[in-house]
Amino acid sequence: MTTELLGSHPDEPVDGDPRDDGGEDVAVSDFTRIGPYRVVQQLGEGGMGVVHLALDTKGRAVALKALRPHVAHDADARERLAREVATLGRVRSERVAPVFDADLDAEQPYIVTRYVPGPSLDAHVKEHGPLDPDSLLRLARGLAEALRAIHESGIVHRDLKPGNVLLVDGDPVLIDFGIAHDADSSRMTMTGMVMGTPGYLSPEIIEGAEVHAATDWWGWAATLVFAASGRPPFGRGGMEAVLARVCRGDVDLTGVDHRLAPLLYAALNPDESRRPGADEVLRALEQYARGEDVTSALPARARPMPGSSATTVLPQRGTTVLPHAEPSGSPSPVRHQPAPPAYAAQGPPARHPEAYRPPPQQPRPGPPQQWPGMGQDDRESDPRIRLPLRSGVLAALVVALAGGFAIAPLLTLAVVLLGAVVARTIDGSMTSTVMRRYAHGRRRSDSAVAAAKSPLHLLGAIWTTLWASILPALVGVSALLVGGAVLARVATRPTSFDHPALLAGAGALACLTAWWGPGGPSLRRGTRSIVRTVTGPQPVRVAVIIGLVVVGLALGWAAWQIGAPQTWWPLVDSPLPSSTTLPTL
Repeated sequence: MTTELLGSHPDEPVDGDPRDDGGEDVAVSDFTRIGPYRVVQQLGEGGMGVVHLALDTKGRAVALKALRPHVAHDADARERLAREVATLGRVRSERVAPVFDADLDAEQPYIVTRYVPGPSLDAHVKEHGPLDPDSLLRLARGLAEALRAIHESGIVHRDLKPGNVLLVDGDPVLIDFGIAHDADSSRMTMTGMVMGTPGYLSPEIIEGAEVHAATDWWGWAATLVFAASGRPPFGRGGMEAVLARVCRGDVDLTGVDHRLAPLLYAALNPDESRRPGADEVLRALEQYARGEDVTSALPARARPMPGSSATTVLPQRGTTVLPHAEPSGSPSPVRHQPAPPAYAAQGPPARHPEAYRPPPQQPRPGPPQQWPGMGQDDRESDPRIRLPLRSGVLAALVVALAGGFAIAPLLTLAVVLLGAVVARTIDGSMTSTVMRRYAHGRRRSDSAVAAAKSPLHLLGAIWTTLWASILPALVGVSALLVGGAVLARVATRPTSFDHPALLAGAGALACLTAWWGPGGPSLRRGTRSIVRTVTGPQPVRVAVIIGLVVVGLALGWAAWQIGAPQTWWPLVDSPLPSSTTLPTL
């Protein structure tokens, strides 16, 4: 068995390192042991890992995270645990719980980190309500300090949320680096991003952009909204609904002080270039804590538009959330055991680890609080995010569909609707599998469960396609009416609403509206998954792009210039108004 000591030179203990000299080994009876550590109490658990409060041979408290026995021999699980050890070993900050020890070769691999005897931010807000201005500023400063230290080490945390923030005497400590991203890791770049927590993922990451520091600053701002309001920043519900609100910037600011709302609204702008920087947000929070005007601290790009009433209108933009629901910072619920036995009080407070006793003015720490973010270092990769978008193929597909609308409108519409249902069904199945593995780890039953749920995903896709088609239909009809009126005025001969150019343009606009409108994220993810599977290598993609463009242009040319007859199958004739109607518009 090989034990690795992380975080400093072996002869230079880090702050709070249980290797510090000071005191003889104390006699501790065997209870449950993992390596040299005696397990006292379970603090939290994830799909494949468990976090324990443990004591070392000198009776000092540490947090020990171990893989579950049934995955302890899984090479991927061990690699993910090793990645977390390597990540934490590079970060130097009081706001990040450091690694003291690790044994990655043991029968049950584990890592040992500083024990933080404080509640998570979501538990604190649940019990005490939203933070006051001074506490909010303290939280923002501490988390900003942690993120800067992390980013200076070339790491992106990617899962900053209330459940991964522990509070010690009001100061935050960031935990759970299980899905942290190393900017130099080619393997992570190829496999894609691990699914984070809906509502705390930035819009650009949801859309498949590269992982970078702005991802964490988005989570930082979303966490501040939760701390200021006690409510999830983008409401609750299914993952698809929450991610759609994130992409629209539909932030729920209900309960946020009206003086602070414009600042947080600007910090969660879907357009990354329009968000205020961290320093600007901190300056505004300092003014807010002093009772001064906050808006004046914002850059011009982030201020409300003149004449708008951002402080009163913003809460109305928020998603309506059931009032009885409790805040939840993590999609994977954490179960906690009863209070530890009396000897657990031997555990030290994290702020003074060298003494391993509470400072005189502080009471001894009570039973350990929530560690909801820990034990989740093994969450599954979402195979869709950060993969090629295949924009060229999709643009060519729009050209082909426009040509189809010009010569066979109803048949093309049926193909579009059927394709939308298939894409959303595939997306629903993949999302369900990812979230299941996120919560419980990879299981042999995953394929069987996905197959059993397929009918439900199909019904959900049909329902989503129906209501999501309302806006595209309105846009298409409006384009047909406006285009028809314009064409009637400029045409040298009588024309009608079933003119090929009108149908092609209206159909293309309707498709683009469906792509970017309500329900669009699931359509985009599912369609891109299909396109990536079908097109494959680059020569195939090039051939598909050329073929789709040629087909679209040929159909349009045949319908418009050659006068090829249109088909309105399954109808006998066009249901649109005749040419005599257009001049009267």
